[in-house]
Amino acid sequence: MKGNQIVSLSGGKDSTAMLLMMIERGEPIHSIVFFDTGWEFPQMLNHIDLLEQRTGIQIVRLKPKRTFEYWMIERPLKDRRGYGWPSPIRRWCTREKFNVINRYANQFKPYIECIGYALDESERSSKEIVKRRDNLRFPLIEWGITEAQALQYCFERRYHWGGLYQIFRRVSCFCCPLQRIGELRKLRKYFPDLWKKMLDMDSHIEKNGGFLKYKTIHDLERRFADEERQMIFEANP
Repeated sequence: MKGNQIVSLSGGKDSTAMLLMMIERGEPIHSIVFFDTGWEFPQMLNHIDLLEQRTGIQIVRLKPKRTFEYWMIERPLKDRRGYGWPSPIRRWCTREKFNVINRYANQFKPYIECIGYALDESERSSKEIVKRRDNLRFPLIEWGITEAQALQYCFERRYHWGGLYQIFRRVSCFCCPLQRIGELRKLRKYFPDLWKKMLDMDSHIEKNGGFLKYKTIHDLERRFADEERQMIFEANP
């Protein structure tokens, strides 16, 4: 081991399984860091509290210097205000997360950042090392743990995220544009308050660059509402 091991905890099934397995294996952990985007499901924040309570290890909660709403809606730019929704080629949110975690971790050099990519994501881990640095470690990949195995492992230890994984395939920021259309449809159905918040944020974006493959969240709202009307019509011809 060449450095302090810092666990990067997103709070999802994979990083949770990684943390618990590291503890079970008696691995040295310098600190556990959780980056709170401000766009987390309330159930996820409850899960982080529960993890801290059960493991007895303090979780360092990091936050961006400016809220994500500021970067998305208010930040002064040359021709507009705000970056708009993140996208595959404009992932300002991920950049901010990495910067904040790196600023924290750099206090404890040399360090190794442990990331919870599962065996299914081996290709993704290789890209991260190329893009970022070589002091990354992926324990689940080392141990041959798949996403399905990680989730089952967490369920067996009574971690349930308030039912989030019974609804969604993946759990990250509730308003992430990179999630599948079906996940957004379920968000609107099961979390109408969060969907309403997304509509409100969308209304304040200047020169809206779009959300996923759609012009705006409001376009998605019209699509989902049309689908509901069609289903009602087909059920009651």
